This record gives sequence, C-alpha cells and structure tokens, in this order.
Amino acid sequence: MSASKTTKVAKPKKEKKEKKESAAFHSVVLKKYREECLPKLMEAFKYKNVMECPNLEKIVINTCIKEATSDKKLLDKAAIDLAQIAGQRPLITKAKKSISNFKLRQGQPIGCCTTLRRMKMYEFFNRLVNIALPRVRDFKGVSRKAFDGHGNYTLGLNEHIIFSEIQYEKVERPMGMNITFVTTAKTNEEALALLKGLGMPFRE
Repeated sequence: MSASKTTKVAKPKKEKKEKKESAAFHSVVLKKYREECLPKLMEAFKYKNVMECPNLEKIVINTCIKEATSDKKLLDKAAIDLAQIAGQRPLITKAKKSISNFKLRQGQPIGCCTTLRRMKMYEFFNRLVNIALPRVRDFKGVSRKAFDGHGNYTLGLNEHIIFSEIQYEKVERPMGMNITFVTTAKTNEEALALLKGLGMPFRE
C-alpha cells in the first residue's frame, strides 16, 4: 500500500496581491500621497479623473568615481556604500567612450547606479527628506531649477555621509551622487507640485 502524498496548495494570486498592497499602504510617503497629495493635485490642475494625477515612478541614484581609473578599490567601496544607502545592490557603470586627457578607456568601470521602485522607492524618499537632507550644513531647501521639462527632477549631493546608514569614521573620502526622481508628470509645474506634496523641501 503506497503512502499518501500531501500536496501543497498555492495561495490565490488575488490574496498575494491584496497582502502586497496592504503592506505598501503602510509607507508614510505613499499614505501621504493618497490622502493629502492627490486631493491637492486634483484641485490645483483640475483633473477630471484621479488616474490623470502624476505619481512618482522611480528613483535613480547614480555616482561617478573619477579616481576609479587608478584605484579600483574606491569603486568597490562606493558600491558598498551605495548599497547601504539604497537598500539594494547597485550596477557598475562603464565608460561609453575613451578620453585620453582623463586616462579613461571605453568599457572601463567608472561608477555605479541603482534604480528604486515601489516600496524601496518610498522608503528611500522618506529617509532622504526627513533624515539625510536636514543633516546638510546650513540647509535651506533644494533648488527648484533642476527639472528637465518632462516632469523629472535631479538632485545633486556633494557628500554621501549625510545618510545615517554610512558610518562617518569609516569613510575614506566623501562621495557625491545624483538622485533623479522620475515622475509621470508632463510639465515642470505638475512635477513640482507632486514632489512638494510628498514632502520635498524646496527652497522658497
């Protein structure tokens, strides 16, 4: 007589989706977007449908280490630090063309970047706005002039040590980075209203 086999019953996809959406709603930034930002956007731009409202699509963090051409360890350390800041492993970026004056060869590793979406994106935004930026010396807000005309905004940071995930005493040299906020907005005005509504501290 053969032993009876037990079969695992897969959870319905709908249940998994509902659980995922429930967890996402606990994000402070996402909750603020749904409860506060959306109504203001609807009123300010006279949208007829909530689906017309712009939203934050992804955040791209990019850094270039020019000294990596002579010391590869600096790039490895930068990748580790960026992974701690973003919460996920970054990709190593390579030079697209050779530049003799900078001793740069095509295909040579020169920097690293990572793209955040969904929950990690909202969590990073929250840490950046409420913890990191206030630690900048004499901080008076970020510039309003860094929009690209297509609803995207790029913020440049001179030092990555403003992030609490980085231990200052272990940093050999500060690393600069560009943080690009990609939105579904069609104009700079809409993107500004969106990011400001989410909590971005723009300079008045």
